[in-house]
Amino acid sequence: MSLVVTGATGQLGRLVVEELLAAGVPAGQIAAVVRDKDKAAGLADRGVALRVADYSAPETLRDAFRSGDKVLLISGSEVGRRVPQHQAVIDAAKDAGVALLAYTGILGGPDADLALADEHKATERAILDSGLPYTFLRNGWYHENYTANLAPVLEHGAVLANAGEGRIASASRADYAAAAAAVLTGEGHEGKAYELSGDVAWSLDEYAAELTRQTGKEIVHRSVTPEENREVLLGAGLPAPFADLLVGVDTAIGQGLLARRTGDLARLIGRPTTPLADAVAAALK
Repeated sequence: MSLVVTGATGQLGRLVVEELLAAGVPAGQIAAVVRDKDKAAGLADRGVALRVADYSAPETLRDAFRSGDKVLLISGSEVGRRVPQHQAVIDAAKDAGVALLAYTGILGGPDADLALADEHKATERAILDSGLPYTFLRNGWYHENYTANLAPVLEHGAVLANAGEGRIASASRADYAAAAAAVLTGEGHEGKAYELSGDVAWSLDEYAAELTRQTGKEIVHRSVTPEENREVLLGAGLPAPFADLLVGVDTAIGQGLLARRTGDLARLIGRPTTPLADAVAAALK
């Protein structure tokens, strides 16, 4: 039996592997499913087993899993293509007879009322239909969705969004990785759906104030309409479908859909979630 992490060279997957190693799981019991073996050379050097497969090539997934494996299916990054990609993983996991399939979905699960959630909802239904033992890790927003690209915010002195006064209960990517590792290494998670979010819900006004405090430069939150935000995003070169997705997320934030706090994340990782201020400080370095 192995603990299998799909998308193991991605931003979340690599952190999950690191959490497993830090928890004392022998490297030989960890399997990393990757598309590019060369990108995973560092993991192989540490003794992690590599299984080369692609969500978009179902035939490559036949050898990705073994009977009794505990598998973490990290949702794909290709919005609009994820349902068939995820279905291919589910089918391969079922054929192999895995002991658990954990899936990284979205906060709210079937009740999440935003376009970004549609593929996650469909994937959860497919997992339930498969009859596989499952755990749903419904991840909320990441701090890094804001802090990973601070350059334009600092250049223009503004956080621009159509989220209004909505609040965001985000946590660090590392927090969500730690939760996934806890599920893979722990017991009693089968059939559970965890609503994962940060301990504190903050507004974009508060985020701008934190940036001001840490940089010494005045940063303001500019609240705009969805139409205005879309025009700005298109003007920055984003494809229209992606711009629409981001505008939809901001609308959901304004409706309070990403402010939900259940405490599930802190309980799974056994500590408070990472404060937003810490993520800002790390990004500014």
